[in-house]
Amino acid sequence: MIRLFVPAPPAYLRVVRASAWYDLVVTAGFATPWTYALVHDALSTWGDALGMGGLPELDPMQTLYANLMGSVVVVWAVLRLVRPLSSHGLFDGVARTLFAAWQAYALAHGATRLLWLFLGVEVAFGVVQLVPWWWNRHARLLDGPAGGPTLNAASR
Repeated sequence: MIRLFVPAPPAYLRVVRASAWYDLVVTAGFATPWTYALVHDALSTWGDALGMGGLPELDPMQTLYANLMGSVVVVWAVLRLVRPLSSHGLFDGVARTLFAAWQAYALAHGATRLLWLFLGVEVAFGVVQLVPWWWNRHARLLDGPAGGPTLNAASR
């Protein structure tokens, strides 16, 4: 079994839920071709109005990838809202680290600067969800080899 040092649940689970609500609100529009077309137009308009650049022209492959991402993130968000667990915060923090890396990559390669707004939120929620895990693990290691709970049904 993987030994994980679970953060204190009440406050931590509020963060897990808050990140889920953010994901649901921000990505629900990406989940279907029809809503993505509206989100795409809105983001392009806002990006141009703010001088940050619009999105590339809408095409079927871009729509497909947006719909895949939106669908998966919506399902993941609903899971965290319906059954929030500390372990969901850990996995969400890891996913946000990956999302932030790919957003930074896109920004470095000329993507609209509007992406900075999303990158900031990804990093913030990633840090808030991962630091308690790191802190608990670090504190337990300093306390000695007694260890902590393992990731199983009893420790969620």
